[in-house]
Amino acid sequence: MDTSASSSTETGTDAPAAGAPTRRGWRRWAMDTRPLRIPAYRRLWSSTIVTAVGSQLTAVAVPKQIYDITHSSAWVGYASLAGLVPMVAFALWGGAVADTVDRRKLLLVTNTGIAVTSLLFWAQAVTGLDSVAVLMVLLALQQAFFGLNSPARTASIARLVPAEQLPAANALGSTVMQTGLVAGPLLAGALIPVIGLPELYLVDALALCVTVWAVYRLPALAPLAQGVARRAGVREIAAGFRYISRHKVLLLSFLADIIAMVFGMPRALFPQLAAETYGSWGAGFALGVLFAGIPVGAVLGGLFSGVFSRARRHGWMVIGAVVAWGVAIAGFGLSGNLWVAVAFLAAAGVADMVSMVFRGAILLSAATDEMRGRMQGVFTVVVAGGPRLADVLHGTAGAAFGPRAAVAGGGALVVVLMLVLAGAVPALRRYRI
Repeated sequence: MDTSASSSTETGTDAPAAGAPTRRGWRRWAMDTRPLRIPAYRRLWSSTIVTAVGSQLTAVAVPKQIYDITHSSAWVGYASLAGLVPMVAFALWGGAVADTVDRRKLLLVTNTGIAVTSLLFWAQAVTGLDSVAVLMVLLALQQAFFGLNSPARTASIARLVPAEQLPAANALGSTVMQTGLVAGPLLAGALIPVIGLPELYLVDALALCVTVWAVYRLPALAPLAQGVARRAGVREIAAGFRYISRHKVLLLSFLADIIAMVFGMPRALFPQLAAETYGSWGAGFALGVLFAGIPVGAVLGGLFSGVFSRARRHGWMVIGAVVAWGVAIAGFGLSGNLWVAVAFLAAAGVADMVSMVFRGAILLSAATDEMRGRMQGVFTVVVAGGPRLADVLHGTAGAAFGPRAAVAGGGALVVVLMLVLAGAVPALRRYRI
């Protein structure tokens, strides 16, 4: 940990530090903002605020432009795949790179690359190029930069805040990202008719310049072990997977996320449920509400993360959160009323926020600094790949058994699998800081 960072923090125990004000009344429930007292973390977090919304502008603009050109949802799906493959590949490699170089410099290069890509998106749109091939190449390039950027960004947090504040720091970051998932698309929908599609790309590019400046002001984040020759090739990526296999708590944290996302993420069935089960509200309205349910719950969980962010039994918090997620998803599947269903989805979002906070804290605290980048690379792949596998699984199960049965069954399966895993392997139950 950087001494400049640690000197500006509190003592880091569950009890208040000497001279620190006690959190009373509602403040005990509100988000723990202690990490924001650390200037370096505050800069990194503030850059996340900008990109959380800005990136969603491009995330909306690209499929909109592809559909306007092709009038085909299939091409929109192909574009998603074109972005997924390089993101997965470069996240794994980027994790290894993040363990070999100054992470601040890597963040500067990759954030600059993402900003330049957004400018290229703007250039092709403003010139009326109307080429799906160009859009897919730019999307692949953007996601490759994102894959390189994400492991370094997350791994840097453990160098900027003390270990006992990692859950609070993760809650702050996750809340901003979830807020971006809600506010970004709404803002994009409002801006497209006013300023047009090309300018949406330009706004994202300008926002990313703020991010580059914030990262530039971070302290150096060079590898802690100096004088050791390092590489970032296939052998080092494989060493990261071996490291996971030897550290059960890390392996279990990944498995917990895979169980929750693969068996319990029913978004592929939202369109059918909106049309068939909740169609009386209007299929379009119901679909939008269903998609907003989990992010809104996650944001609420983040805003009131003071309830749980100081917990020290990180393993039990993950287990409880994943079980709660499964119960909420099962309840959603059994709900015939739209607003009851949304309430269950929001509860699932709260559970997901708790899970994200403590899984992230485990990955940052249980792994050594020279492995944190690779752990975050694998984490990025799991987070991106799990829901996509869930789309296939739930789509198939929904066609075979009906959407509500598939959702309820998936949620119940999450509960069973998580409890079996927690009972069979005690490493996660025992993990605490």
